[in-house]
Amino acid sequence: MKTDIEIAQEAKLKPIVEIGRELGLEDDDLELYGKYKAKVSLDLLNKLRDRKDAKLVLVTAINPTPMGEGKTTVSIGLTQALNRLGKKTIVTLREPSLGPVFGIKGGAAGGGYSQVVPMEDINLHFTGDFHAVNSAHNLLAAMLDNHIHQGNELGIDLRRTAWKRAIDMNDRALRKIMVGLGGVSNGFPREDGFDITPASEIMAILGLSQSYSDLKERLGNIIVGYTRDRKPIYARDLNAQGAMAALLKDALKPNLVQTLENNPAFIHTGPFGNIAHGTNSLLATKIALKLGEIVIQEAGFGADLGAEKFLNIVCPLGGFHPDAAVLVASIRALKYHGGKKKDELKEEDLEALKRGLPNLEKHIENLRKFGVNPVVALNAFPTDTEAEKDLVLSHLAGLGVPAALTEVWAKGGEGGIELAKKVLEALEKGSPDYRPLYNKEDSLFDKIEIVAKEVYGADGVDYVGRSKSQIKRYEEMGFGDAYICMAKTQYSLSDNPKALGRPTGFRITVREVRLSAGARFVIP
Repeated sequence: MKTDIEIAQEAKLKPIVEIGRELGLEDDDLELYGKYKAKVSLDLLNKLRDRKDAKLVLVTAINPTPMGEGKTTVSIGLTQALNRLGKKTIVTLREPSLGPVFGIKGGAAGGGYSQVVPMEDINLHFTGDFHAVNSAHNLLAAMLDNHIHQGNELGIDLRRTAWKRAIDMNDRALRKIMVGLGGVSNGFPREDGFDITPASEIMAILGLSQSYSDLKERLGNIIVGYTRDRKPIYARDLNAQGAMAALLKDALKPNLVQTLENNPAFIHTGPFGNIAHGTNSLLATKIALKLGEIVIQEAGFGADLGAEKFLNIVCPLGGFHPDAAVLVASIRALKYHGGKKKDELKEEDLEALKRGLPNLEKHIENLRKFGVNPVVALNAFPTDTEAEKDLVLSHLAGLGVPAALTEVWAKGGEGGIELAKKVLEALEKGSPDYRPLYNKEDSLFDKIEIVAKEVYGADGVDYVGRSKSQIKRYEEMGFGDAYICMAKTQYSLSDNPKALGRPTGFRITVREVRLSAGARFVIP
């Protein structure tokens, strides 16, 4: 089979204005970035406010292997399949980060015959949104240091600064650095570091903001440090929010591209699912819901991370919820959870596969706890054997869980027709019993415990170091009603990446708790 890039470069793309017209958009609703990319006007939300929302399908997965299990590929392939069945379907995805693109995981534009295009542009600089986030983030860092250098009128404690730099690259040498070296004219020497751009609070804020005024207010609420008496210093105290919002004025607008089969795709913002909320922007989803019959929404990593945060954070904020969910699993990941070594995953091993199935079962249970019934997409890989496929599908049939073998990587939309039909059946039933697992008004301790016990299957939570006092401090500061955004390994249901399958008898250890005051969530 041809490589992803060969397939993408041979694709016959439609001009993006034509894709827009098929959605009912006027040319003035689009801001073109070349022939095949565009940003959409935020005025659309007001223009289409009276239009009924589309059906929403959440796509999530079991705990993945380091190579990923094809969630993006399945999301795109399912979109193509539903369009083949005559359903006006739009996929919404996150933007790729250069760090993973040049790492083991690779690009985030799908694969095989289920890709979004122009693939090279999307995986690299796209429309400049990540550059804008970088610029806004580093502007705030520069303004913080400059304020200290110019006399530190706010009394910021150099030992308690809370804002690093950002770069969209996996660069280990920059994680912890010293800045301000070189004498008096270059500021005060202090320890600093770089976060990868998708981990920036500004990326989370961009994804959660619903208007320019909301964006500016959230940017102003970022905490950049504390005084000696531990009073928080906000970005608004530096009067930085206006300049930051100006840098992000175009980045707030969702990006429109297309799949290989010329179906519409919104790709916007890129918060990671393990340390942030892990889904595309609220604005992209809300606009897509006004333009199609069905919207396919991907959430990062497994259902214990991206889906949990989508259902507990994003849905309540956005005022929507999924009508169905697709849970992506692969035979190689199930064997991995059954104890098979990474370099042996291509070998048939029915016993390892059986041992890995409880991981899949736990994710099914978790989605049902939110009142959402999943359809399992068994994402086919060339190394899967017929015996392995039959084992998984018959096991799911015995559990009464709808499932379909999905071959969208090799066959595009055609390979997802069976899955699409199962999803349409699930949409007929809907999810009228959807509910978040916690209320915003619950204490931070209660919210953390609910996620740990209900989603991860932990026996409880242990707080070490300053973590308990940090939570109490955030509650005293007025953030007791913040959402919980757990920072956890994506490879296990527990906080131990080596505890594969469905671990039991474990406790979650919280070592540190950070506050993203602009995004308004607490990160244990």
